[in-house]
Amino acid sequence: MFKRILLLAVALTLSSLVQAQDADALLRRVDQHYNRLISLRARYTERYSGMGINRTESGTLLLKKPGRMRWSYDQPEGKLFVLDGKFAWFYTPGDAQAQRIPAKQLDDLRSPLRFLLGHTQLKKELVNVSVTEDARGIHIAGIPQGMEQRISRLTLDVTRSGEIQHMKLEEIDGAITEFEFDQVQENVSTRDADFVFSPPTGITVVNGLPPV
Repeated sequence: MFKRILLLAVALTLSSLVQAQDADALLRRVDQHYNRLISLRARYTERYSGMGINRTESGTLLLKKPGRMRWSYDQPEGKLFVLDGKFAWFYTPGDAQAQRIPAKQLDDLRSPLRFLLGHTQLKKELVNVSVTEDARGIHIAGIPQGMEQRISRLTLDVTRSGEIQHMKLEEIDGAITEFEFDQVQENVSTRDADFVFSPPTGITVVNGLPPV
């Protein structure tokens, strides 16, 4: 009896080690996939639910190392979020002002994708990181470093080759924001002007916190 228990314990330990090694290998695969990129363009669909609000928006995402991104919305048309490496800029048509916030202070829900714009190390970027797999695919979960007071869980759905297809952010207050990516193009040609925000005529720029 004792021998069977011992063998079972050894088997479970070895299984756990194999699973941990598989998880580490997958995390490294994601790291390596994005660390070799210089730029990326993708279509995205953004869904938000919380505080009695449900909305769906979409547009085109452009990323470029180091530390630059541009979210150009076509629904609603003209909405814009630009990270130029130093500042983040937010503008929605119809508003009288555009907002600016230093990149180092940014806690916008799009900001976790910044880890793709540098030397990616998911095990360091996410607190309590875990890797699971089910019929829907592979899921990497954790809490983004520096966002522990706002985010209870970030889940990345990735392919076996390490490409992120879906990102889900669950906030402490119960709100959920999801980003789904498709039509991904890697190492695309970009211009510096793509990451420069120029306020429309008559629009003033104010320093403030990013909108939800």
